[in-house]
Amino acid sequence: MTEQPIPSLILTLSVPAVISNLVTTAYNLTDTFFIGQLGTAQSGAIGIAFSIMTILQALGFFCGNGAGNSMSRELGKRNNERASRLLAIGFVAAFSFGLVVAIICLATLRPLVVMLGSTETIAPYAVQYLTPILVAAPCVCGSFALNGLLRYQGQSAFGMIGLVTGSLLNFMLAPLFIFVLDMGIFGAGLATGICQSVSFVILVVMSARFGVLKLSLRNFKPDPLLLREILGGGLPSLVRQSAGSIATTCVNIAANPFGDAAIAGMAIVMRIMLGVNSVIVGLGQGFQPVCGYNYGAGKFSRVREGFWFCVWLATGVLVALSIAIWVGAPQLVEIFRSDPAVVSVGVAALHFECLTAWTNGVNMMGNMMSQTMGKTGIASFLAVCRTGLYLAPLVLVLPYFIGLTGVVVAQSIADMMTFVTTIPFLRYLLGNVLGQRRTQGAQRS
Repeated sequence: MTEQPIPSLILTLSVPAVISNLVTTAYNLTDTFFIGQLGTAQSGAIGIAFSIMTILQALGFFCGNGAGNSMSRELGKRNNERASRLLAIGFVAAFSFGLVVAIICLATLRPLVVMLGSTETIAPYAVQYLTPILVAAPCVCGSFALNGLLRYQGQSAFGMIGLVTGSLLNFMLAPLFIFVLDMGIFGAGLATGICQSVSFVILVVMSARFGVLKLSLRNFKPDPLLLREILGGGLPSLVRQSAGSIATTCVNIAANPFGDAAIAGMAIVMRIMLGVNSVIVGLGQGFQPVCGYNYGAGKFSRVREGFWFCVWLATGVLVALSIAIWVGAPQLVEIFRSDPAVVSVGVAALHFECLTAWTNGVNMMGNMMSQTMGKTGIASFLAVCRTGLYLAPLVLVLPYFIGLTGVVVAQSIADMMTFVTTIPFLRYLLGNVLGQRRTQGAQRS
């Protein structure tokens, strides 16, 4: 981690993470495709469910990244005993959070989906889809956490095995349950719940037997200092994902007056762009353990080198994908739902997002670097910028002036505003923090 050339090291760690993210995205898009064959209201239900799925992901990332950030720095300092305790605490916390969410949401599910923006026709399908997923919520949270905890140990390949296995299983179960067994959208949710549970079991086994640190509940010994470290390290992830859930809800609420087709169209676009960004997230996930190890070991020049390598690579990939999506936008949306009204909304939103997607390389890497360095305040602020500070208010206000176009353009405007906001923080981190610390390290040596 502290000696191998940066580009090859990051790519080695990134490839399993990118594959995991792409397979998970393919599973999400497959789900969207199969459900799209059932009707426009069912497609809209995916957009409603996305808000709750994002909360489960937020809690899993909060525990996994919170414990993982500190864990990677402790491994860089050769403090394995403390790192093992962080691993156990992160796992138990994620499973517990999932259990709490399952109990609360299942008890209030019908009014909850209405509050999240469901129309009267979408709400019953959202309830059917979410019920089996919420039953598996502890496993969903646990899987996201364990994937991150393995990644921060430099064991991305093991995390990939767990997530990919579950996703591949879903490719078989979803059409079987939806069409062959005639279970409809409930079958799609049931397939998702089963596959997430299978991934969870595999990741537990991988963490207990094959990680650099071995997962053991005997190491579950929380104390205020460790909990504070996890809170600080995970808060940016929690803020980012929670803001994303709030923003998704705001998009659904803003699209609601324009009908089921508007909600369905935006849901499809969110899934497609999630796939695009998953590549960049995977690259950032490969950078984070490198950043944590080297920051903990005092090798700050390697942190800077890794950051710029990831930014330039991410930007190039995003530009290439944006061009491809712009050209094929109509056909891409039609794959998931051929309703002309859905396609019209989806194509317009995709075209606008393609114009600004390139900014996410800088936005994402800056956020991930500051989080891994333990700069909680900066990381949390940057995490909330796009979806919470900019997108949520924009998507609620713009439709009053320009109608449905306001829903369509809000995400692109939020991308640019986040990019402009991120630049001065990066100048501070790369110049003042890493530059100053590097100089001090050279003077000490």
